[in-house]
Amino acid sequence: MTSDAAGTLAVGGPTPGTGSMLYPLDAFYARERRALPRIDVLPGEAVPEPYRSLLVHERDMTPTLEAHYGCDIHIEVWGRERRGEAYYREVVLRLDHDQRPVEFGANHVHLARFDPEVRRLILDEYLPLGHILKMRGVPHVGRPLAYLRIESDDLINRAFRLRGRHTLYGRRNTLRDMSGRPLSDIIEILPPVDGTNVRNL
Repeated sequence: MTSDAAGTLAVGGPTPGTGSMLYPLDAFYARERRALPRIDVLPGEAVPEPYRSLLVHERDMTPTLEAHYGCDIHIEVWGRERRGEAYYREVVLRLDHDQRPVEFGANHVHLARFDPEVRRLILDEYLPLGHILKMRGVPHVGRPLAYLRIESDDLINRAFRLRGRHTLYGRRNTLRDMSGRPLSDIIEILPPVDGTNVRNL
């Protein structure tokens, strides 16, 4: 991936990897031979509300979204790959009570850095990682690397039940253990959000 002077990430350059601001979503797109949509990298202060309140922080996204919507969330896995202890998945997060999609993204989970029970819950592919970490009391910190403005494509529209082109917002985040080792690299993209529903988080 390469970045132009305006901060737009474009197809081309090095093979997708952990250094990419779109990793691991770019890896799924590359595997499917799908062109990435237009994505701009933004400073946190340039992310408009209500997205700024939901994205520009170091908290886990799942508990943040569960607090915002007042509902538990589960995942629907759209793609997966496992290479030893490296586990990759492309997911839609849905509200339990009405199945509404509230996030689309991809993550690379370092399974070896979790105990067997947490690994089992991750591989059950129902609870989001952030929910599991909170439920099991796993110490960790979030380190957002970039905030993103995304022009929706057909795949993202399908995930969010949208038509046409929409400007969406998201972030590239890394969860780390207390020794600084990565637990998960994550791209998190939000659907259109009604600002009148944003709670104080």
